[in-house]
Amino acid sequence: MSLQSRRATTAYIFLAVPLLFFLGIRIAPTIYAFLMSFFKNGGTGFTLQNYQQMFTSHTFWRSLLNTLLYVVITVPCQLAIGVGLALMIGRVKRLKGFYRMVYFLPYITSQVAISWVWRLMYDPSNGVINAFLGWMGIPAQSFLQSTNESLMSVSVVIIWQASGFAMLIFIAGLEAIPKMYFEAARIDGASPWQIFWRVTWPLLNPTLVFLTVTGVIGALQTFTQIENLTGSSGSQAGGPLHSTISMVVYTYNQGFSNFNLPFASAVTVVLFVLILLVTVVQLRILNRSFEY
Repeated sequence: MSLQSRRATTAYIFLAVPLLFFLGIRIAPTIYAFLMSFFKNGGTGFTLQNYQQMFTSHTFWRSLLNTLLYVVITVPCQLAIGVGLALMIGRVKRLKGFYRMVYFLPYITSQVAISWVWRLMYDPSNGVINAFLGWMGIPAQSFLQSTNESLMSVSVVIIWQASGFAMLIFIAGLEAIPKMYFEAARIDGASPWQIFWRVTWPLLNPTLVFLTVTGVIGALQTFTQIENLTGSSGSQAGGPLHSTISMVVYTYNQGFSNFNLPFASAVTVVLFVLILLVTVVQLRILNRSFEY
């Protein structure tokens, strides 16, 4: 065997190790969950009973609606706040690193810790938010204990934590744009808004596509914040009255609280198809190229 052949063989061996790990950790459980969704709980044999039961369940449709609401509410807000912070920090002459660190800090903090801090802040009786509202002359709110306010309260926590990541990626995107485009626009007499809308925003499209796709996937998989904000030892997460339940929380409740793993697997199959479809549609719509 020649030296070139031995090098190629060694490379294939090293590539095979992570491939086998990926197949064992990712692909095999996915296939097993897909097959399990066609089994009865505690029984054997092929059945569509889990899917029939799921599509007639009011809680499933509520979790699907809430999941889509989390996407619609949190992703645009994260992008808007992120690009706004990035533009403002770009104009700052001093302490840029300090501002980046302050706004990025929530993203690298534990989601569990942040959720519990916000849970204490949302407390209707002793929370600091109601104390502040009372100081402003505004009546106290129920937040997580209200079916009308709970989903928005959870969304605020998600937006607050994820906006720092969007800001950092937008800053990188802004710094990658050649300065000559801005100088040419100013020479042509473009206003600041025209420069942003006609130059900055189109050239940020790759950054926007990345943040939108990852943000939507993250919102579709929302779990930790809901579990820690609304869960308790006496009740399942997603309350009150399923007003905050997402598809992942619904899956967890079915699989590990009700011990119905085949039904939970059926929900994960639907979630997988939903994430795949949404991602493909986003890439089709958003992935455009601009030339100047």
